[in-house]
Amino acid sequence: MTLARHTGIAIVAGVILLVLSSKLGYYRQYQLAEVAATVVAVAGLTVLIGVSGQISIGHGAFMFVGGYTTALLVMHLNWNLALVILASAVVAGIAGAIMGVAAARLRGPYLAGATLMLAVALPAVAYQWQSVFGGDQGLDFTVTTPGFLGQNFQLTEWQAWVCCVVALVVMVLLANLLRSRVGRNWRALRDNETAAAIAGINVALLRVRAFVVSAACAGVAGSLLAMTMLNVTPGAFTLALSIQLLTAVVLGGLGSLAGAVWGGIILVLVPPFLTDFASSHGFSAASASIPVAGYGLVLILVMLVFPSGIQGAVRRLLGPVAPAAAAPMNAIGRRWPAIRNTAGDQDAGHHPTTTNGVDKEGTT
Repeated sequence: MTLARHTGIAIVAGVILLVLSSKLGYYRQYQLAEVAATVVAVAGLTVLIGVSGQISIGHGAFMFVGGYTTALLVMHLNWNLALVILASAVVAGIAGAIMGVAAARLRGPYLAGATLMLAVALPAVAYQWQSVFGGDQGLDFTVTTPGFLGQNFQLTEWQAWVCCVVALVVMVLLANLLRSRVGRNWRALRDNETAAAIAGINVALLRVRAFVVSAACAGVAGSLLAMTMLNVTPGAFTLALSIQLLTAVVLGGLGSLAGAVWGGIILVLVPPFLTDFASSHGFSAASASIPVAGYGLVLILVMLVFPSGIQGAVRRLLGPVAPAAAAPMNAIGRRWPAIRNTAGDQDAGHHPTTTNGVDKEGTT
C-alpha cells in the first residue's frame, strides 16, 4: 500500500512537472533540471544526517565521482543515459561504502573531519591525472534528444524531463526505504545507539548502509548535473558545494524528504536572485559574496523561528497532514532516556522484547 501511495504521488507530481516544463523558457527549464538534481543530493544527505544520525561535510566528493563517471562513460563508451546514471550511482555507492567503513568507527567531529578531508582531497585527482580527467578545464561531452521527439525538441526540456523523472524515482525508493525495517533501524540508531546495539541491531552495518545509500544519491545527482551542464570540472564540486548541501538539509528539515525538496529549491533559486538583487542595487563588486551572506541570514532566521526547518513550519501550519521533519538535536544523535528505562526493566527481572521501538531481531 505504501509503495502504491508513493508511486501515485510521484505520478501526479511528474504530470505537473511535465506540463510545467513545456511552459517554461530555456533558462527556467535549465533551472528546473538543476533543482531536480540537487533535490536528489539533498535527499540522500538528509537520510544520512536526519535519519541515521551521521554527519557528512563532504558529499560534494560523491557528486564529483558521479559526474566524472558520467562524462567518461558518455565520451568513451557512448552508453545509454539510463545505464550511465545507474553506473554513476554504483560507483559513488562503492566510494560511499569505503567511507562508511571508516564512518562505522568514527563519531561526531571526527567523522565530520574525515568527510571534510574527502571533499578537499578528491577534486585534486582531476589535476593529478589531467590526461584522463581534463585538469582544470574538465571534460566536455554532448547529450542529444531522442529521435522520436523530433528535431525541433529543445535539449533543455529533455534535460528537465530526465532530471525530474530520475528525481521522482529516487524519492519513491527512499520513501519506501525509510518506511521499511532498515529505515526504522536507522531511526533507532539515531535516537540511541546503545539501545539499538542492545536490541541486537548491527550498528556498524547500518552505518555503512546509510553511507552507501546517501553516496549513491549524490552520485546520481552529480550525473544529472553533468548531463545538464554538459561538462564536469573540479571547480564545480568544491568544499563550498558540500557546505551548501548541508545547509539545504538543515533549512529544509532534517530527516524529511519533503524538506529535501525545499532545500533543493532554495539552493538553486536563491543565489541567482540574490546576485541579481545585489547588482541592481549597486553592490556589483560584492555580488559574489551576497549569496553566501544570504544563506547565512536565511539559516539563522529559519533556525530561530522554526528549529525543524521549513518542513517543520509547513507541518505546523497544515497539521499532521504534512510529513514530519526531525528536530535538529534529535537528528544528530541526542541521547534519550529509553536505555535507562530498559536497564531498569532488566534490573527488575523483566525481559523486554523491544527497545526504542525495535525488537531484538531488528524488526518493529
